[in-house]
Amino acid sequence: MNISRKGPQWIENEPLVAAFLRDWEQMPFFLAVARGGSLRSAAERLGATHATVRRHVEALEATYGVQLFRRSRKGLTLTAAGETLMPEAQEAERLLARARNGLQGLDREASGKIRLSVDPMTGHFLLAPVFAEFGRIYPQIDLEISLTYDIESVSRMETDIAIRHAAEIKDDVVARKLAPLSLSIFASRDYVETHFDKAGRKGEGLAFISYGPVPELMDWVARSPFPAARLRHQVTDPEMHLHLARAGAGMAFLPLWCAQKFPELQRMPGADVDESRNTWVVMHEDLRRIRRVRIFVDFLAQALVAMGRSLR
Repeated sequence: MNISRKGPQWIENEPLVAAFLRDWEQMPFFLAVARGGSLRSAAERLGATHATVRRHVEALEATYGVQLFRRSRKGLTLTAAGETLMPEAQEAERLLARARNGLQGLDREASGKIRLSVDPMTGHFLLAPVFAEFGRIYPQIDLEISLTYDIESVSRMETDIAIRHAAEIKDDVVARKLAPLSLSIFASRDYVETHFDKAGRKGEGLAFISYGPVPELMDWVARSPFPAARLRHQVTDPEMHLHLARAGAGMAFLPLWCAQKFPELQRMPGADVDESRNTWVVMHEDLRRIRRVRIFVDFLAQALVAMGRSLR
């Protein structure tokens, strides 16, 4: 092949080496000829025709104005330009192979199991449809869901992902804020109609469903419009607070989204909205590089927005 030497000599010009590597459509043909020593062997190696190999090599030579091969009794041998290009092309080939393997590995990472910890009320009434939709879209990823109010440790790898409601996350973990968690005081519409007008100025005659002597609850009650309301029915399960409030047993501190799910609930007149908490997804530092975990976290965040229920 005798291609005229038009344009600048690229051998001493490193930017042109990069230009050669970018033109990868012809590079496999160059490598195949260099390794096989002939167009015929390159064609067999690539599963192409003799003419196709020649066309790609000549196109590469013409594009950059250099001769990459010369004919000899041994077949086609590399010119000085070809010898300079050879290690760069081999390195590009290795990088592409590594990228291909990495992408295939990511595909494999898009399958398997994710251990998820979430409180029962949020899991049952807000996120179950999200989890189901995720399973339909990503059938190779399984969720192992732990419904608990205990804080399972992410740092000790007791769970892969935890959904928590808190003002801030202080653990040594990766935390992503999903949405505000706005709380207020709710009761059934019947309870409001029956008891509110008869109540005293500080809530005398009304009742809060109680967690017991929990300092945070006592502080909420003291700061509420109903500090003199009676504390009744000690229940440690927040979901039971929801159901008791729906049934007319008294007032309960609940997320605002509960009224969207259960229209029989009504926010107590005069009750403020507490926006001191947020909903977070928490994971171990090492897990955020795992593709299936990233997919799930992104899906969860997007789903909450799409649902139109931002937990406020």
